[in-house]
Amino acid sequence: MKIEYDSERDLLYMCFASSDKKVAETITVAPGVYADFSREGKLMGIEAVDASEIMGSKIEFGFPETVRQVSRVKAKSGG
Repeated sequence: MKIEYDSERDLLYMCFASSDKKVAETITVAPGVYADFSREGKLMGIEAVDASEIMGSKIEFGFPETVRQVSRVKAKSGG
């Protein structure tokens, strides 16, 4: 896992996959929080926009809803 923070744009990115793989789809999991998925539906990374504001509060998103969204990504890619 790799964590990057851009203080100029206040962006936080947590990367769970190698950087040579391409993101197939990005979904919004909470306001200002985005999840990147591969064609196979694997979580590649999470981005937080306005990270200093978000990290000062609790970030929550429903796991079952995220699983349904991943299933849609897999179905689109034929996986």
